[in-house]
Amino acid sequence: MFESLKQWDRDLFVFLNSLGGESFDSFWLFTTRIEIWIPLLIFFGFLFFYYYKGRKALVALTFLVLTFAATYLFTLLVKDYVGRLRPNNVEAFAELIRILQQPNSYSFFSGHASSSFAITTFVVLMLRNYTKWIYLAYIWPIIFVLSRIFVGVHYPSDIFVGALVGTVFAFVFYKLCKKIIEKESLVLHS
Repeated sequence: MFESLKQWDRDLFVFLNSLGGESFDSFWLFTTRIEIWIPLLIFFGFLFFYYYKGRKALVALTFLVLTFAATYLFTLLVKDYVGRLRPNNVEAFAELIRILQQPNSYSFFSGHASSSFAITTFVVLMLRNYTKWIYLAYIWPIIFVLSRIFVGVHYPSDIFVGALVGTVFAFVFYKLCKKIIEKESLVLHS
């Protein structure tokens, strides 16, 4: 069964990667770069200060950074432990896929997926009671992770597991953050 899942994952990757075309290459190469999304991340920080004010905003921002850091470190540990080659480094794929990037680090699971879903989920959980528009923030990680398939560096399972891990980390840190903010509110009101 495990071999069947691996084969399905590879077949799905080859299929999705083949949907890319030269006319979209520059878009995928642009969107896959982390620094392109810095203005969005700054906007998330601004929203924390807009809705939470003062010390609560600082707590929320601190926990956002902790969510990212913990997710990123866990991702690196798992990548090194599992040691799965990226599709762009698998010789059998050389003639089957479009490769737009050549990273040499391991593939499982996607750091782009885990980090972007951790950040986005944390932000959505923190702000969902203030604005329903915040759910549109999920457009970012979806585009971000799709880029990883189209540039030829991640399997769908890398993306799926990374998104799941990031989401779990976000929920854990959200719960911790809310407890601290509630304690902060009690201290300020007593």
